[in-house]
Amino acid sequence: MQVAIHFGTHGTEPERMIRTLMENRDWLLGNGVEVVPPGRYKGVLDESLSSLKGGDAPPEMEEVIYDALMESDNVRRMVISQASLIGTPPRCIGPGGLFPFSGPRMRSVAGLFPSAEVEVSLAIQNPALQVPHLISRINEPYDRVMAGIDPRSLRWGPAMLRIVEAMQGRRVIVWCYEDTPLIWPEAVRRIATMPTDVPLKSGLAVLGDLLAPEGMTELRDALTNAGRLTTEARRSIFAAVLGRHARPEAISETVPLPGWTQDLVDEMTDAYEEDVAMIAALPGVEFLAP
Repeated sequence: MQVAIHFGTHGTEPERMIRTLMENRDWLLGNGVEVVPPGRYKGVLDESLSSLKGGDAPPEMEEVIYDALMESDNVRRMVISQASLIGTPPRCIGPGGLFPFSGPRMRSVAGLFPSAEVEVSLAIQNPALQVPHLISRINEPYDRVMAGIDPRSLRWGPAMLRIVEAMQGRRVIVWCYEDTPLIWPEAVRRIATMPTDVPLKSGLAVLGDLLAPEGMTELRDALTNAGRLTTEARRSIFAAVLGRHARPEAISETVPLPGWTQDLVDEMTDAYEEDVAMIAALPGVEFLAP
């Protein structure tokens, strides 16, 4: 059994992965891949994690978890996805940095399936935007959430090192949320193990959220007229159409946090770019890049 766990991370639209996979459910089930709807494992995973306290599930418990999550027979790969699996927003910022408990938490979730071939995936995001999103999800004043933490210390590099170490050789698939419009079809296919010659439903959904109507028309016409494309050629079309037709309000964000200046945002962005380069080269990481 293969188990693919998409942690997503808060602020990177993790629910989009499940929605897209469910759109392709017929092909997936016909090929031994079951995508578990979030409502089906509500309570099941949390209760199991709580009882195990970080340990691996014994065979009897693992079998019970499979029975609770899966409805189909002859499943070779199970996919689950939920951002809260990596931790609730209040636990994603702390003196230990960004997502300080992500490593042990992801290891514990993987430990629910000790007999399976487990791989995990997540999208990371520039902390200059991800931190404000997390703070918006925490019902506490900014000063209490940060408690003197320097925003510059909230970086993905140390978090990813913790994750890779905790996963103990399991495959970790990573991409940048900022690249999602260009790589979404490849990310979905990778998680679902869908071949490139199988039509992917909702593969253009991310671009559809960013483009003006005339942009989507141009994109569909360009893809239709181009015939069979390489991944690189398709991404080139995506980028060109985005450059001409992206809606400004869809690709720009403000950072309304006390004391945050453009200089601070620029510093955090530069550090993020450094971290991304390091993460892409980490042994054990499969990095999806445009």
